Parts: sequence; C-alpha cells; structure tokens
Amino acid sequence: MKVVAINGSPHKKGNTYHAINIVFNELEKEGIETEIIHVGHKAISSCIACGMCAKNQDEKCIIKGDDVNYWIQKMKEADGILLGSPVHYASLGGNLKSFLDRAFYVAGANKSFFRHKVGASVVAVRRSGGLPTFNELNNYLSYCEMLIPTSCYWNVIHGTKPGDALEDKEGVQIMRVLGKNMAWLMKLVEAGKSTVKEPEKEEKEWTSFIR
Repeated sequence: MKVVAINGSPHKKGNTYHAINIVFNELEKEGIETEIIHVGHKAISSCIACGMCAKNQDEKCIIKGDDVNYWIQKMKEADGILLGSPVHYASLGGNLKSFLDRAFYVAGANKSFFRHKVGASVVAVRRSGGLPTFNELNNYLSYCEMLIPTSCYWNVIHGTKPGDALEDKEGVQIMRVLGKNMAWLMKLVEAGKSTVKEPEKEEKEWTSFIR
C-alpha cells in the first residue's frame, strides 16, 4: 500500500513538511510506502469551471502549463492521500487550493476515482486559523466519499520557523496518533475487500433551490 501526501507549503521542509513526516513515520513502521508531492511553491492556475474534464472523461484537466494532471494520477494510484497546508489568513494557501479544486473536480467528474480511498488532512500554523484550514481540507475528502481517520485532537501543529513544530509536544502526538490510525484504517479496508461488498456508487442528484 502507498500514501501520497500533498505539501501545500511554499517551504519544502517547513512545519507542514514536519507534520506530514511525523504521520509518515508511523505509516512506514506498518510497511506502507510514502511519497510527498510539493505543490506549494508552484505556479498553479485555478479551475475555470469549463466542465471539460467531465465532457472528455480522460481523467485530465484541460489547463496546460503545470503538473496538475501528473499529480492527479499519482493520487489516483495511491491507497491513501494526506493533505497538508500552512495557514494563510486563516485559510489554505492559494496554490494548494487551486490544485485541490482542479484535482478533486477531475476525480469527481471521472467516476469519482478518489472514492473510498483513505484520506486525512494536517495543518501547520503559527498562532490561529488552524481549525478553519483543517475544515477546508476535509471538505475535499468528505465530498469525494473518502474514508477519514481521526486522531486524539484536531490535526493542527504549531510553529513559526521551520522545525518549530517539533517542539509542540501535543501537536507531535496528534500527528503520530493520526499516522497509527491511518495505517490501521488502510489495513482494515484492504482486509475487508475480499469479504465485505463495497456499496454501489449512486449517481449524483443535482438540486437547484432557485425556481
């Protein structure tokens, strides 16, 4: 099994990286392969709501000039996905949001290929805004029917300079417990595939409240 993490920080090895790495240490102890994809320093165009990914059904966004389609396939191939973000004005980093909007739109429009993967989110923050950002990340996971492991608190770790987060003892524990629970859930899902029938996917019902 494999987990791919999306590092949405502009800093390759800042506190978001350290949060991801703590989770990964626990996954690797359980024999789960890991890979970090660093997107936070890239120029990523936003979704333009053209709907071509749904029309073409080729698992691709038509916007050119970045690596979004390559990263989408990395996520599709993985058994688990970990989203990591710093906090910018009590919200996601802009590059990360642009990427997630496109990636999850493509996945949802192409037979929901993130459905029933195990997915989790982690946030690194200096002071406040961690919970709104954590909730934003989880919106992507829950919309795509992903299976979300929990920890012993909300998945937020604190620090200013790169590496400061390692001094947040409770934050480190939260990431460590998340890693253990994520590995356990992934193994439960894998073991259950041969014995428990997966529920059939329902077609999306679209309702407009404007009459």
